[in-house]
Amino acid sequence: QVRLMESGGGSVQAGGSLRLACTISELNFRTHCLAWFHQAPEKERVWVSRMSAAGATAYVPAVRGRFTISREKNNLLLQMNSLKSEDSGVYYCGAAPFTGGLCPPDTNSFRHWGQGTQVTVSS
Repeated sequence: QVRLMESGGGSVQAGGSLRLACTISELNFRTHCLAWFHQAPEKERVWVSRMSAAGATAYVPAVRGRFTISREKNNLLLQMNSLKSEDSGVYYCGAAPFTGGLCPPDTNSFRHWGQGTQVTVSS
C-alpha cells in the first residue's frame, strides 16, 4: 500500500527557511510524478513544485528561486527559503502515475496524498 507522510512544517518569521520532507513507501518512482501542493486557508489546493520520474522539475513563478524540490531515496524534499506570509498554509505531497515527463499539475491527476503539514510564516 502506497503511503506518503509529510513532516517539517512549523512557524517561522518572514525571510526564514523551512525544509519539508515527504516519506514515501511502496511506490514505484520510475512510473510516478511527484509534487508539492499548497493550500492556503479557504483556498483551493494548488501545486507549487513538481518532479517527473526522470527528475525534471518545475515551479510556479511565485516560488521559483526560493523553493527547491529534490528527492533523496524515498524522501521527497522541499527546501523553502525567503519565506513570505503568503506561503502560509498546509503543504501536501502527492504522487501521480505518469511517465511522460512532468505530470499535469491538477490535483485530479494525483492518486496518492499525504496528510499535510502546516507552515505558518509571520511578518
